Amino acid sequence: MITFLSHLVNGLSLGSVYAIIALGYSMVYGIAKMLNFAHGDVIMVGGYICFCATQYWGMSPLLGVLLSIVVCTVLGVVIEGLAYKPLRQATSLAVLITAIGVSYFLQNIAQIIWGANPKSFPSVVSIPSIFLFDGQMVISGETMVTVLANIVIMIALTLFTNKTKMGKAMRVVSEDRGAAELMGINVNFTISLTFAIGSALAAVAGVLLCSSYPVLQPTTGSMPGIKAFTAAVFGGIGSIPGALIGGLLLGVIEILGKAYVSTELSDALVFAVLIVVLLVKPTGLLGKAVHEKV
Repeated sequence: MITFLSHLVNGLSLGSVYAIIALGYSMVYGIAKMLNFAHGDVIMVGGYICFCATQYWGMSPLLGVLLSIVVCTVLGVVIEGLAYKPLRQATSLAVLITAIGVSYFLQNIAQIIWGANPKSFPSVVSIPSIFLFDGQMVISGETMVTVLANIVIMIALTLFTNKTKMGKAMRVVSEDRGAAELMGINVNFTISLTFAIGSALAAVAGVLLCSSYPVLQPTTGSMPGIKAFTAAVFGGIGSIPGALIGGLLLGVIEILGKAYVSTELSDALVFAVLIVVLLVKPTGLLGKAVHEKV
């Protein structure tokens, strides 16, 4: 029982990272109606910036995280402006190919700057672990911070989208971009802001991911990014609560799959569960069916 609880806690920790990453996918898709497959590589950039700040530039972990957030926020806005904004009226396939191109571009730039060899990422969390059941169960500081950060981010984003003027503008753009323009909403600025928020969250997720799994390399964000996209689809892409539920469930399934099924088959199990869910409910757990007039 204690072993199961340990696996469950680890699953919630990993799922919290997936949920934070999935938020970026959900927000961009919900508002811009596009899939930003370069999002996972922004995670990697965030990890490298924090690594350089703390290891090479002598900054404190907190300043390293803040610098990572600032750099990734600017990077997200630049990517949107240069790569995606000119494709507002383009087909979904053109946007998808561009996103994949941006992803490979970021990976190769990272390899040129930092090299291909993995780097050991020192944790930015200094909170001591908690020992339960006479030391049989350990909850690390990284786990506590990751879960807490996930909860705080979800609450803050929900309040932002429901209570603030800019958040309501995002919801209007998500529902009807043409109507939003007629109401005087700056659609381009709204979409850029969405990319900025999603990229800032990617930086946080990258630092938390590298703190829990301390290996950093140019492909660090690729698999977590794909799994987080899976979590977004799982929960209902475009839904903030869906990203939370999808991320947590995916993390728990992956960790339990590694523990009780097979380490090699855990990833396959995750995607198999996704396929089953989409066969039963194509819009995801909390997604809504969209009816188009023809």
